[in-house]
Amino acid sequence: MVDAVLETVDTADFSLWPVADLPPYRFLAVSHHMSLPEVGTALATLADYNSRASGDDSPVTEAKELIRRLLETETVIAPGGLRIRRTDVDVTVSPGCCCGLESWREWLDVLTGGTPWLGHDPSPRIEHDDKVIRVWPDGGEAPKAPSTRPIEIPVCDLLGILHSVRDAMQGFLSLTKQWATHHVPALALDLATKLDEDLAISAPLPSGYDPHVL
Repeated sequence: MVDAVLETVDTADFSLWPVADLPPYRFLAVSHHMSLPEVGTALATLADYNSRASGDDSPVTEAKELIRRLLETETVIAPGGLRIRRTDVDVTVSPGCCCGLESWREWLDVLTGGTPWLGHDPSPRIEHDDKVIRVWPDGGEAPKAPSTRPIEIPVCDLLGILHSVRDAMQGFLSLTKQWATHHVPALALDLATKLDEDLAISAPLPSGYDPHVL
């Protein structure tokens, strides 16, 4: 299973809109299955993270002002990425520190032998082996692969996985439009457009895997 995830911030004192009762610094999967409070948590995370990145820490007292700041960000950075899980062997590969969901399409590079940036601390590791890629939760900088069990993904399956990720992110975008229409109606269209562009959600993916073309 592969999920598009955001690493949540601490929203214990957040009061500008309803958020889900979730622990901070955990991964929240974004999809059409989210509750609206979970969408609120995702947007609070994006607004907080990008405000800190810009250095603007002045107080905000209205939802529309915080969303406006997010819209003014040159490019939205979304802490997180793609999380890969195999529950039958209890292995999870989570995005490392400084990985961003906005770069999820870098996984297309795997189709031609490349390696996307997966973050550090821990440093997930990818190795190519003919028609299979192996992914470990850590060991990215080590000279040898860890002795732990990796998750194996057939390269021919990867494009279908990325289409599923895109569908999940489109579901999140649809819920974001609903959320924004209720909480910041004047900014709803701009917010949806900004997230769509900066997180590379709606742009098409290749329709089929051809190792001689991609």
